[in-house]
Amino acid sequence: MARLKVQRPARALRQMARGLPKLWQLFGANMLALVRPTPSSVPDEPVSRITEVSAFGSNPGELRMHLYTPPRIPAPGAPLIVVLHGCKQDGATFAADSGWLDLARRLSIPLVIPQQMPGNNAACCFNWFRPTDTARSGGEAMSIRQMIRFATRRFGTDRRRVFVVGLSAGGAMAVAMLAAYPAVFAAGAVVAGMPVGAARNAAGAILRMRRAGIYLDRDSLAAKVRAANPSRGRQPWPRLSIWQGSADQTVDPDNAETLVAQWTALHGLDAEPGTDAEPSPGLRHRRWGTAQRPGQRPAVEAWTIEGAGHGFPVAAGMTGGGQAAPWVLDLGVPAARRIAEFWGLEAG
Repeated sequence: MARLKVQRPARALRQMARGLPKLWQLFGANMLALVRPTPSSVPDEPVSRITEVSAFGSNPGELRMHLYTPPRIPAPGAPLIVVLHGCKQDGATFAADSGWLDLARRLSIPLVIPQQMPGNNAACCFNWFRPTDTARSGGEAMSIRQMIRFATRRFGTDRRRVFVVGLSAGGAMAVAMLAAYPAVFAAGAVVAGMPVGAARNAAGAILRMRRAGIYLDRDSLAAKVRAANPSRGRQPWPRLSIWQGSADQTVDPDNAETLVAQWTALHGLDAEPGTDAEPSPGLRHRRWGTAQRPGQRPAVEAWTIEGAGHGFPVAAGMTGGGQAAPWVLDLGVPAARRIAEFWGLEAG
């Protein structure tokens, strides 16, 4: 029987830290962020509602699992969202700052919030480029899959309504999860992330992040996704929302275009979008699959924000809009809400 463990009080963590100063410097502050409200938390919904699950499976990737339960217990068949943080981020704080915590509270949707550990990656990045961590058989991908299994059983989740979103390395891990476990997810979203199969080691990851370079043709890119799950056959693949700032100095924006090519080819869609609009100055929104499948939601969408750097877009001051923080950018665009609309969880 899996056990839920409420996070330790901040005072207890400080006492532990006195005897472990180096450990405290590495990630003690992040642990405190998990047990006390952050400035972005609304008064009636502190981050302390997030609990840690200590026994959710064999955990081959050695990740920590945090679970957000909204005040109104989700009804059986409610969705589930997995939120993957970026490098040097604390998962719970990112979920709050980016607007996902507020969205989950309003819509009564539980969140699974995996947390990377310094022992796996010094910068606390998910190892999206390492085959042993993205394959179905083990590593971090399997740990995340086990977290999802635990949460779906606990909440009676509709297994056809599981979604995953991630920023940067978390975004690259999100699409890796969609490739490895396509039957688990209805859709996903990647913000400033990388295509599936872009790298196989840390050096290759840094190279492709900084300079996308010349990738393979569309069909070959789609084949990299299929290779992660060769038994998938012709079954539908998860839908995908892609976000990118044009002035990103951390991840070459051309990687977003490669993601577009990869996932439109995977869905058997034309390279040209079905719609190409500018909802507001400097904000481009393209969609694929609308003309080919009338009455259905698009299979792929891409948002490009002119002049934006590296981070998750939010709209501070708007309900559910999030707030600015490191690698969370107040651009007047509530990405969490727009992604939830694409997924069909919130009205547009």
